Amino acid sequence: MGTVYAEITLKNAVDVAGVQRGYITEKEVRTATVQALVDTGCGTLVISEDICKTLGLTIRGLRNGTLAGGTRQVCQLTEPVEVRWKNRSMTCQALVLPNGEDILLGAIPLEDMDLIVNPAQRELIGAHGDEAPCLLK
Repeated sequence: MGTVYAEITLKNAVDVAGVQRGYITEKEVRTATVQALVDTGCGTLVISEDICKTLGLTIRGLRNGTLAGGTRQVCQLTEPVEVRWKNRSMTCQALVLPNGEDILLGAIPLEDMDLIVNPAQRELIGAHGDEAPCLLK
């Protein structure tokens, strides 16, 4: 299939809530627009220490993770991050990979935003069209 990257915007979700509550302005929201490696084998959002600092994220705990080569690694778990791709968004905690450089967009954010990989074009697309459906059961 090849490597697929997507431009995503990451925001400190606590800052976003602060704007909604009138505590801070939109300009004060800590944000980073990055090229993320789309990794359907990765469970969630993985960020670098630099992006964690840029977003001003608080560490809420530690998680054991397994890297692609099978190596076990202890990663920090952040407070919520808002993930945006085009007109879609979702919020999740991120894992901070020590000494990591790539941002990984994993299965949970992809599923939540109703995104799939188009292997022929090597790009992200909406699984059900241009708008993410709201599925209620």
